[in-house]
Amino acid sequence: MSLVLANTPIDLVTEGLGLTGAWAWFVVAVIHTILIGLFFGIPAGVFIWAERKVSGRIQDRLGPTRVGGRFGWLQSAADGAKLIQKEDLVPKDADSLLFRAAPYIVVVASFAAFMFLPFGDGWSAVSTDVGLFLMFAMLSLEVIGVILAGYCSGSKWALFGAMREAAQMISYEIPMAICALIPIIIVGSLNLNEIVRFQSGEGGFPSLTLLNWNIFHPIAAPAFILYFVCATASCKRAPFDLAEAESELVAGFLTEYSGMRWSFFFLAEYASMFAVSAIAAILFLGGWDDGVGIVSGLRSSGHEYSASAIGAVILIAKASKLVLVQIWVRWTLPRLRIDQVMTTCLKYLIPMACALFLAAATYPLVLNRANHGRTDLRSPIGDRVPMRAVEASEAHAVLAAPDSTELAAADGEVTQ
Repeated sequence: MSLVLANTPIDLVTEGLGLTGAWAWFVVAVIHTILIGLFFGIPAGVFIWAERKVSGRIQDRLGPTRVGGRFGWLQSAADGAKLIQKEDLVPKDADSLLFRAAPYIVVVASFAAFMFLPFGDGWSAVSTDVGLFLMFAMLSLEVIGVILAGYCSGSKWALFGAMREAAQMISYEIPMAICALIPIIIVGSLNLNEIVRFQSGEGGFPSLTLLNWNIFHPIAAPAFILYFVCATASCKRAPFDLAEAESELVAGFLTEYSGMRWSFFFLAEYASMFAVSAIAAILFLGGWDDGVGIVSGLRSSGHEYSASAIGAVILIAKASKLVLVQIWVRWTLPRLRIDQVMTTCLKYLIPMACALFLAAATYPLVLNRANHGRTDLRSPIGDRVPMRAVEASEAHAVLAAPDSTELAAADGEVTQ
């Protein structure tokens, strides 16, 4: 596992700053924290504003569309000022320490996931071969803060909401992780950078790299839809927001919170929406690839920094569009009952995810047998097989080939 800063190895960064030892690590850690904090906080604020605008348009509510500045951006600023000034209340029957700590656990869990998210080719705080699973592990820790918030509030409504959230998040994370394994099987790597490189292809502009995206794979396409449904539920978004069902539980696990601690839960929710959407873009939609070969062309011509910067903008745009879809679904579909939410996951989504996983695992073998052992990594969509399968096939061909000296000897015997 190696640390990088703007596609530059950590050793070169520390040498450029003239630092060594613990101070070098400390300064670089601060730089990474600031950069991740910007990507953590700014998208959340933008999506909170977008939530108001989209909901106002869908439901024909004039307030969010006509007040608060030219585009309503002052509403978010006014809400922030109001929440800062609100009194921070702790119920008499609540566990004061855990009650106050729960919002920070939720925020830190969501924030930590951004450490492993590559915004461009190599542009990540921590580059590791298991970055995808570490992101899922960090995001799953959010449920601990939710359970603490409900359990320590001293309110039965908050406790009911926390238990609902625990059951929902843990259940939907299973099919979501299974669907995320399908692109891994197709590509043959857990490294998020490698997954995008596999989809982006090689060559200059113009080249239709769009057809290499996993979304056009016959098995990955339905897996993307399944993943997106599970990701929406894991972020507590409607129609799966049973943990905050105000018509049943007042406000769920948030009932006893006020002020800034209340806002931290929603900050983490919108940040998690962006994180799971960015994962979807990386796994299925080509990540930072533009689809027409501009980024790959810049990289092949030696403009690494420009290619990574443009790719970061493309990835953020793709993830933002998926977040807007989540917002659109929230204000369009009615809320499900808790039994319907659990039934949808346990009786339908998990079996479908397992079937797709089995199909993804057997598809390369069937394709290899149909092609009589001939494999092509960059063949048209539908004929691609995992990189590891290609490597294994090539290794098998090398081992099975007769030795050149034996062939020469045999040839000499026949000549004689």
